[in-house]
Amino acid sequence: MALLYPTLYRRRITDVTVEDIRRLGAACILLDVDNTLTVHDAPELDPAVKAWLEEMSVAGFGLVIVSNNKPERVAPFAKKIGLPFHALSHKPMPTGFRAAATQMGNTSSACVAIGDQIFTDILGANLAGMSSILLEPISTDGEPPFIVFKRRVERWLLNTCHQKRRRESDYAK
Repeated sequence: MALLYPTLYRRRITDVTVEDIRRLGAACILLDVDNTLTVHDAPELDPAVKAWLEEMSVAGFGLVIVSNNKPERVAPFAKKIGLPFHALSHKPMPTGFRAAATQMGNTSSACVAIGDQIFTDILGANLAGMSSILLEPISTDGEPPFIVFKRRVERWLLNTCHQKRRRESDYAK
């Protein structure tokens, strides 16, 4: 079960601080797109997320997108915000995570992955030997039925006593 638990919980990407990333010992941040940086299939970033990306970049962290989505979705989005990317990453397989770390000149242990799904983002990061931060999804409206099903299982997992207390403690920080 430990592979399904994140290193840290935060509600939104903008709640992740430079101190959080430094405390995890990361030099590079791997980012999911849909429901992490923006709502599902949206081409634009919220200004607060854009400011967060700038803050992380200025702090010296490498930033790269790791997504299971198709290049037709990820490439224009990544280009618009000026980040390298890996599309069709086959998360939770660790290969896409490791390839992104290598592309950014880092080892897996020097990276943290941030995403909104346990069975893709968190499991994949943990399998790759990275720290992981689980966010609440920005919006679940319009998600495909398979993701809706996975979210129900994730909700059960997140509400186990130990994880619920840990999540609430992390949110309070």
